[in-house]
Amino acid sequence: MSLPEVKLSDPKALRGYAHPLRMALIGLLRQQGPLTATQAAERLGESVPNCSFHLRQLAKYGLAERAPGADARERPWRATALNTSWDDASDDPRTRAAVDELNAVQLALYTRRAEEFLSRRADEPTEWRAVTGFSDRPVHVTPDEMAELTARIEALLAEYDDRITDPTKRPAGSRKVSLMHLAVLTDPPPAGASAGEQGGAR
Repeated sequence: MSLPEVKLSDPKALRGYAHPLRMALIGLLRQQGPLTATQAAERLGESVPNCSFHLRQLAKYGLAERAPGADARERPWRATALNTSWDDASDDPRTRAAVDELNAVQLALYTRRAEEFLSRRADEPTEWRAVTGFSDRPVHVTPDEMAELTARIEALLAEYDDRITDPTKRPAGSRKVSLMHLAVLTDPPPAGASAGEQGGAR
């Protein structure tokens, strides 16, 4: 199945999403929403005015919206989609700078999440310690081959998408696992090589 997605392309929207609390709020709404600003603040250890402000900013960029609620004084918020994506291949300098800023915030969140897991990994059952952790593997590929490899990985993961939207599809003993996809070039481009000669640099 294909999960509902919001794709950001405008530099202002990209920079607007590049904020740790806004990313945390969207993650929370996707996992536990709809939530009021008060409920979100309690779960994230933030102030209600701060969460209210950032939820309004997320709504401005199409990432959050008001949901029906029993209390007319404070209606809850919900995420507009289950995924947020953006284009890393733009040649526009403003867009590239905004994407780099957003990717840096996301990388910091990934690192924090990995560090939190590592700090409590010793307390996890043996069967989970055996199948989680960190690894890396070099591959020598062309840009087209890398695109194909990424598509194959995404297709494999998509087989489990229905478990995200329908908890009844989750088998007994299953838990949420974050698979963080990092594809980084190990070496700098050859000296004097143009973007075209490199096969299209991002």
